[in-house]
Amino acid sequence: MTTKVSDHILQRLREWDVDHVFSYAGDGINGLLAAWGRADNQPKFVQARHEEMAAFEAVGYAKFSGKVGVCAATSGPGAIHLLNGLYDAKLDHVPVVAIVGQTARSAMGGSYQQEVDLMSLYKDVASEFCEMVTVPEQLPNVIDRAMRTAYAKRTVTAVIIPGDVQELEYSAPTHEFKMVPSSLGVSQYAPVPADEDLRRAAEVLNAGEKVAILVGQGARGARERVEEIAELLGAGVAKALLGKDALSDELPYVTGAVGLLGTRPSYELMQECDTLLVIGSSFPYSQFLPEYGQARAVQIDIDPFMVGLRYPFEVNLVGDASATLERLLPLLKHKKARKWRERIESDVERWWKVMERRAAVQADPVNPEYVVHALDALLPDDVILAADSGSAANWYARHLRLRGSMRGSLSGTLATMGPGVPYVIGAKFAHPERPALAIVGDGAMQMNGMAELITASKYWREWSDPRMIVAVLNNEDLNQVTWEMRAMSGAPQFEESQRIPDVPYADFARSIGLGGVRVEKPEEVESAWRQALAADRPFVIDFRTDPNVPPIPPHATLDQIEAAATAILKGDPETAGVLKQGVKAKIQEFLPGKSHGDSDK
Repeated sequence: MTTKVSDHILQRLREWDVDHVFSYAGDGINGLLAAWGRADNQPKFVQARHEEMAAFEAVGYAKFSGKVGVCAATSGPGAIHLLNGLYDAKLDHVPVVAIVGQTARSAMGGSYQQEVDLMSLYKDVASEFCEMVTVPEQLPNVIDRAMRTAYAKRTVTAVIIPGDVQELEYSAPTHEFKMVPSSLGVSQYAPVPADEDLRRAAEVLNAGEKVAILVGQGARGARERVEEIAELLGAGVAKALLGKDALSDELPYVTGAVGLLGTRPSYELMQECDTLLVIGSSFPYSQFLPEYGQARAVQIDIDPFMVGLRYPFEVNLVGDASATLERLLPLLKHKKARKWRERIESDVERWWKVMERRAAVQADPVNPEYVVHALDALLPDDVILAADSGSAANWYARHLRLRGSMRGSLSGTLATMGPGVPYVIGAKFAHPERPALAIVGDGAMQMNGMAELITASKYWREWSDPRMIVAVLNNEDLNQVTWEMRAMSGAPQFEESQRIPDVPYADFARSIGLGGVRVEKPEEVESAWRQALAADRPFVIDFRTDPNVPPIPPHATLDQIEAAATAILKGDPETAGVLKQGVKAKIQEFLPGKSHGDSDK
């Protein structure tokens, strides 16, 4: 039997240790679909409900497995649908390869059905490598370069294959002029900076008296080294949201998330430090970093194109985080003065008490902060977490303490709606033995999540641990945008754009064979979490939450407070509820046990 191009593509993916491809069928990849049938479904074809979801599932798989995620789509509309998920991967530096069909070569340029200029369309999202296969001899080189580039540069690559090329008999490149042979694999490597640069960085860090460390996802493999350097320098450690699982929140000097969704201790850490060390993060919101000139700063990043951004760093170290810190540590001096560290730990301890009090504030019907806070102590040690964009991300950032081997992520830089459910589906294919849990808003659930529950219902019996929990914060409001309108624009809620229907999410889950429960009272919250965590199948909890609990940061500026007040005075339909919940939430920061700076803020 002859081997077709489509057969060879799947064979090469198997040789690259690709075990899943997230996709949806279409005639632009009919040749590949037939090859899957001949290959006994290896690598496994995972059928999403929509190509965008297939891309998100590939992103979730890649984020939680450390391997390249692979997605595939038909020509035209299928290729277009992939783009949002692929941009999510590109902006979060996640390795994903897209395999995309195209109309037959004979029809190109003829305004044929579903003919889209895919090379132009993918030019940005797959800027590091995007190639169309027009003859069999381009393989296996094109597949190899797409995989190797995705791994090496932690980015998106794309391979476009016209439908007729998929059906051609495969012939390998020969030992001739203009043939490009290829090979498999990419070796592990850990680049490190020059010794002189390390000495300069050590001089800056040794001179500081109030050291702050900011870690991102690039520090995930350097956890022990980060702990060592934090202890040596007496530093506090804040985390970008993509680095939430890079360091345990049980450490007393870890201040939690930084930024708009961050904590007050992280904000004050950055406001008052005199030295800043950033490890594996390109956190974009420079207003939450120290004032220019306030702190001397050092950055460590593996990507030379990402250093020097966001802040005027005095020393930029290009290298692997763990290997760089290993070489930097012997050059650092132990700081004997611990007053700075003691204050940080005191602020962190107090912050968790504030979070506990905010979660206990009564709301109508249920406080979303309590929903997530109640989950914190119940989390399995090996859980994989995802949060969707919106107000759900606030509560994920502030109320969940990641520890041990827990993993967690969200759409960090693109901040797109709708990846929460497909992320945890991708995670379940990466780690079928681990529980996975997504916290999503009702807007995201209506946009993407409900349909993707069908994907979970199709595959969950293949997972050794069937637990995949989706917690829906159902407040009938596109809540993050509502609060942004109030706080940033001084505009009242525009109900036509913000109000969304109440949907029986748990009923829908049960109708397709999953578990589900609706929660409408605070006393039902903890038992619902326990029921979901003990379930023998994927489970949806429909939490009816109060939209008037403010997700605005605890360090909100005077301008934001004035803007929100202006929105209320202009006739916001939730005036009474907003005032009541906002005051009740904010007052928790001023109860006994207030921090050193509360009196003048």
